[in-house]
Amino acid sequence: MTAQHSRTVDALLARSHRLGADPRNTNYAGGNTSAKGTAPDPVTGSDTELLWVKGSGGDLGTLTAGGLAALRLDRLRALKAVYPGVEREDEMVDAFDYCLHGRGGAAPSIDTAMHGLVEAAHVDHLHPDSGIALACAADGERLTRECFGDSVVWVPWRRPGFQLGLDIAAVQEAHPQAVGCVLGGHGITAWGATSEECERNSLHIIRTAESFLEQHGRAEPFGPVREGCEPLPEAERRERAAALAPFVRGLASTDNPQVGHFTDSEAVLDFLSREEHPRLAALGTSCPDHFLRTKVRPLVLDLPARAPLDEAVDRLRELHEAYRAEYREYYERHAVPGSPAMRGADPAVVLVPGVGMFTFGKDKQTARVAGEFYVNAVNVMRGAEAVSSYAPIEESEKFRIEYWELEEAKLRRMPAPKPLATRVALVTGAGSGIGRAVARRLVAEGACVVVADRAADSAAETAAGLGGPDKAVAVTVDVTSQEQIAAAFREAALAFGGVDLVVNNAGVSLSKPLLETTADDWDLQHGIMPRGSFLTSREAARMMRAQGMGGDIVYISSKNGVFAGPDNIAYGAAKADQAHQVRLLAAELGQDGIRVNGINPDGVVRGSGIFAGGWGAQRAAVYGVPEERLGEFYAQRTLLKREVLPEHVANAVFALTGGDLSHTTGMHVPVDAGVAAAFLR
Repeated sequence: MTAQHSRTVDALLARSHRLGADPRNTNYAGGNTSAKGTAPDPVTGSDTELLWVKGSGGDLGTLTAGGLAALRLDRLRALKAVYPGVEREDEMVDAFDYCLHGRGGAAPSIDTAMHGLVEAAHVDHLHPDSGIALACAADGERLTRECFGDSVVWVPWRRPGFQLGLDIAAVQEAHPQAVGCVLGGHGITAWGATSEECERNSLHIIRTAESFLEQHGRAEPFGPVREGCEPLPEAERRERAAALAPFVRGLASTDNPQVGHFTDSEAVLDFLSREEHPRLAALGTSCPDHFLRTKVRPLVLDLPARAPLDEAVDRLRELHEAYRAEYREYYERHAVPGSPAMRGADPAVVLVPGVGMFTFGKDKQTARVAGEFYVNAVNVMRGAEAVSSYAPIEESEKFRIEYWELEEAKLRRMPAPKPLATRVALVTGAGSGIGRAVARRLVAEGACVVVADRAADSAAETAAGLGGPDKAVAVTVDVTSQEQIAAAFREAALAFGGVDLVVNNAGVSLSKPLLETTADDWDLQHGIMPRGSFLTSREAARMMRAQGMGGDIVYISSKNGVFAGPDNIAYGAAKADQAHQVRLLAAELGQDGIRVNGINPDGVVRGSGIFAGGWGAQRAAVYGVPEERLGEFYAQRTLLKREVLPEHVANAVFALTGGDLSHTTGMHVPVDAGVAAAFLR
């Protein structure tokens, strides 16, 4: 890489990061930036003019050199001579591959032509809310002229592609005084001779549009507050949201399981409180980046915020059925021979006045980003309604993009989902030991995990190590408390939409002979293990039934529930209680598609919070071995002569829940390296 080449790429990345860091400039993964420069041709050694442009996928704020596509400009421009016309413009995307310079880099995006054909060294294409508000206003062309004069030119809606690149290049050539354009129904494009000038022009368009909307916009563009739609107080609002979330998640997962996200930001609550929200929501989003993630329109509950919960649930069921029918009709209206098959008729966005917004996706990030994009859409509607009226692109155009073969090809290139993708797990006692290992394995296999532990710091540490809030959240739970368990499931509903995999792992151990075991010792162990797992399973079953998606409950029991060892009356009896809960709940919950299984580990010494808390010393004393040799002692009494570690128990949890044992329930899996006295009979 030459110094000049490096400077050009470094400046492009720095500009991209600055623009992408501010949500006023563009949405997550939205827009693209480019720079033109020269680099030596590795074959001829002569300087070759190149285009570096953000490739398909990725995000401006975190763009790396590997996320850029590098193309030869002479070959890219030569494509104009073989362009077959707008009806066949999709063929040009494959042609971009023949313009690539060298190996590696990202796949060229559909917007590559826009960047390559515009005669400017640097080009930005962005999706700012303020710019899209003008782009989606009924008289956007007039407003653009009024806002910018002749420095920014209006370009009518056209689907992204080669023809749009030709259009923008022609606009730039015909208006040499212009620094950019507003793309109808889409966003903005700016250019400049230097990277600094291009960034300055982009920010000028965005900030000028913001000021114009603020200065010329009318108050309350969404109309007056609608009676009964006022935001509920925060505590009541979140309790209502948690009660609705599992049911809504189940509806949104009718065709494909989904992870949920809840948003009750001020922008969402204000929009849903206003008279005009039903009309505007029905119009759907407009910018392609928006509706590709939010679907053509949301589902909106049309009841007052404090309607009885049962009434709200029944009405959501009716609205969901109608939504699915309308979506099928939308598909059938616009599908043509060769259109991709309908992907699913469930909503990606569900709006509940007074409460907030539920959004859904194949993972937490996708669900969260869908919510962010709908907030962008709300901002766009507010701006357009403030100075004009909101007028999104035609439904037929939305369909052409939603069911675009190029989008379908992008979906086909995505890696296969992991075995536990879309599953939401709650693991008790997950702050250390077996629970932490289980949480790690579940996240590694694609699940979202609620890390529950009575030690708040340990729970937070575990969750932080699992990849952040899109992967795991921490909750503080004493499993002897019904209230704390219920609160943990409410937090799970708000974080991920519900729960469909529960691991009852919380435990405590005291090793004492019968005559030294007090009633308090007995109550402590039975309160945490049999009672705690009963309370957790009861709350899990309640939530899983609301979702209607089945589920898994796994008990981390013990070989001590089968094996009768010395000085272990309270712990052994507690584990035997848990073991029979597995059988009882498997028999009761099977009709709901909920499988209940158990795991019987031998003593897990290394990494165990229980053993570190005194149980190890007690058991070592019983067996007459040094505490540091206890794991080795346990291993030598097994058939395989192997020590059991937390990861081995986690492996068994995955084996039971990862899909291959879909017809197994009421079973206990020994993870004890072979303790003959604990063989199941």
